[in-house]
Amino acid sequence: MFQATLVAERIRAASGRTCEIVVIKTSGDRLQDMPLSEIGGKRLFVKEIEDALLKGDVDLAVHSSKDMPAVLPGGLDLGAVLEREDPRDALVRPSSIGDRPSSIGDRLRIGTGSVRRVAQLRARFPHASFENVRGNLDTRLRKLDSGEYDLLVLAAAGLRRLGFGARISESLSIDDCVPAPGQGIIAVEIRSDDAATREAVARIDDADAAASLAAERSLVSALGGGCQMPIGGIAAPSGASSLEMSALVSSLDGARVIRYKKVGSRNNPAGLGRDVAEELLRQGAAEILRLT
Repeated sequence: MFQATLVAERIRAASGRTCEIVVIKTSGDRLQDMPLSEIGGKRLFVKEIEDALLKGDVDLAVHSSKDMPAVLPGGLDLGAVLEREDPRDALVRPSSIGDRPSSIGDRLRIGTGSVRRVAQLRARFPHASFENVRGNLDTRLRKLDSGEYDLLVLAAAGLRRLGFGARISESLSIDDCVPAPGQGIIAVEIRSDDAATREAVARIDDADAAASLAAERSLVSALGGGCQMPIGGIAAPSGASSLEMSALVSSLDGARVIRYKKVGSRNNPAGLGRDVAEELLRQGAAEILRLT
């Protein structure tokens, strides 16, 4: 709802057009008792919305771009993306603990539903138990503060956008935990043949975020992976005409990790994503992903 309201405000400011927000409850919203990796991944957060878009029930859809499939259904396009919020992952401790050092102990109950985060953080917390946590941000923080978990791993972007930035105990560096492709970017999806909506949303498109996202989505597509696989990837502007991409593929237990970093042309972000994927595959990423 926050993201939809923000996009509506941006469209109104840029074009004068008003938007009606239509709430669609997705399978991902309803099925909150099981890990996403066991019920179809984050695609469950977009399917019903994309179906409504294709049927013409809504004119545009607003998503967290990391939830979107690497290849969109036929008839749908990415119309615009907003500027990127902090893309890093964050550690959040119970409010009663406060801001203590990261060495608060190894035997922690860490809440996260992301196989990517678990795979990368096992090295830092080798004796911790990683437990599934679902629900909206308020629900997750309430579970943390009530003692169900000792630590949560959440996207810094969501915490900051919803006014919970002060709850961040530690922002993980890109080297410590490579973010999910698309993390921190709000995406606007439209029908391919809807020229009027395309023109309206183009006015709110952020060029830096669009180039970064194109590289990251290309990476995932070339790896043949999805948003519930241990793939990390982030691209960022490097100078006026370049993008730098850092990417990672890890085994689920974190024992085998392949990393690669490359600078490419901002004019060909998809090519950069493919190049990085090809190098990861050359180093054995296909075998790792096949075993997940």
